[in-house]
Amino acid sequence: MDYGLTETQVMIRDLCRQIAEEKIKPVRQKYDETGEFPWDIVRVFAEADLCGLYIEEKYGGTGGGVMDLVIAVEELSKACSGIALSLAATALGAFPIILFGNETQKEKYLPRIAKGQALAAFGLTEANAGSDAGGIQTTAVPDGDHYVLNGTKQWITNGGEAEIYTIIAMTNKSKGARGATAFIVEKGTPGFSFGKKENKMGIRASATRELIFQDCRVPKENILGREGMGFIVAMKTLDYSRPGVAAQALGIAAGALEEAVQYSRQRHQFGKPISAFQGVQFMLADMATQVEAARALVYAAARHIDSGAKDISKVSAMCKLFASDTAMRVTTDAVQIFGGYGYMKEYPVEKMMRDAKITQIYEGTNQIQREVIALALIKEAAAAKRP
Repeated sequence: MDYGLTETQVMIRDLCRQIAEEKIKPVRQKYDETGEFPWDIVRVFAEADLCGLYIEEKYGGTGGGVMDLVIAVEELSKACSGIALSLAATALGAFPIILFGNETQKEKYLPRIAKGQALAAFGLTEANAGSDAGGIQTTAVPDGDHYVLNGTKQWITNGGEAEIYTIIAMTNKSKGARGATAFIVEKGTPGFSFGKKENKMGIRASATRELIFQDCRVPKENILGREGMGFIVAMKTLDYSRPGVAAQALGIAAGALEEAVQYSRQRHQFGKPISAFQGVQFMLADMATQVEAARALVYAAARHIDSGAKDISKVSAMCKLFASDTAMRVTTDAVQIFGGYGYMKEYPVEKMMRDAKITQIYEGTNQIQREVIALALIKEAAAAKRP
């Protein structure tokens, strides 16, 4: 099917497909079992110039925007979404700098990210602040030309491996969400350390760690935007990054479909391949249709964002919601098609099913996505009635 990709985007897709087949598939089971961070594959991404797909050329990137990132993440996630997440999560950490950083901050940090010299991460979530992003407890108190950060962030993707972190902390708790501020914090800053690495059900090749701040002094020039803009920085960042999660989910679903089709042609029962049975054919047909529908929505959302449109929250939430729900359905059906073998770790679909689940949860649960979509619809309807 023609997805209207540019010549450059076709090259990105084919390159990522080659990396997925030659570099990721042979090691994905190892990384899933050990939970090690895949630095050898991350270096491959850097050498292939994939780390700066969404970063402007003047900062060392290729300037392709969200769409180019989506294409890469989808293809890499077909092989292993945990490994691909190192790229997508770095984009999540970099988007606040791209969207709200001043020229000095962009020149300092973006070239390192674009060249793959440093990974990035985004620190919003805490033990009591997940869906309720306004409930964060980490504080930042001004002290001369610095702010002093204290608190703990939880479940931070790329935690401990990244060099550059965007951290949301409260500078004025009395103002609620309007009292949050976004800071750039570098690994190695005194008072900034890492807690336990989580032992996860899926995406095990991705590092998920606590970030701990104990009297961590951050220069005032590391504020993104201005004091009190932290919640705006966080929400706008998520609007831009959710298509990346959607692409991850899409890749998982597409990869599971490919595995299921191939297996159905090879597995024989009652004297013929199971692909000859109508029950299996209908499952494959539904899986393929769901994947194509998800891809159409994810690509449309990415292009809408890259167009410079202002109202992107609804379509961003829609693509994340639909693609992740699709990934869960498709991987569940893929395991069913594999039968008993699908339940075994020697076959990739059980891993894909475990990986798919997180896409319904992180960067905003799908219940939160539905709320975002519904509120946008209500707001649009109210605006349409005005003279």
